[in-house]
Amino acid sequence: MSDAISLTVNGHARILSCDPSSSLLYVLRDQCGLTGTHFGCGLNQCGACHVLIDGQPLASCDTPMWSVAGKSVTTVEGLGTPETPHPLQTAFIDEQAMQCGYCTSGILISAAALLAKNPDPTDAQVREALDGNLCRCGAHNRIVRAVLRAAKAGART
Repeated sequence: MSDAISLTVNGHARILSCDPSSSLLYVLRDQCGLTGTHFGCGLNQCGACHVLIDGQPLASCDTPMWSVAGKSVTTVEGLGTPETPHPLQTAFIDEQAMQCGYCTSGILISAAALLAKNPDPTDAQVREALDGNLCRCGAHNRIVRAVLRAAKAGART
């Protein structure tokens, strides 16, 4: 069963034809071509699939499409562009805060949400905000440094 679901994706109004119970993750990847958001665990436990839904970081793997109708969704592709990267993206590069990069999009999304609410977080606040994002490469300290660097540069979503 397919329904038309209206939402805003990265600032663009979209009407997507899909099963309302389909996961947001797969619709973003398969219908919108936004492959920066990754499938990790499928259980809302790793953060690889985090996107912003009305400014809040949420797992897209277990978010049904019906629940995002009329809402605004921002993926990592919506944070910046190759020509004009988001300050978080620049800071992650400068701090070498990623290795394999699989978790990075979800971490960037969670960090962007934090900086939108708290433009001058402490180390502890960054760690708390990123607690739901797992990085198996062990780049956590560099990731925290990158978020703090972006905050000093005035990063806002």
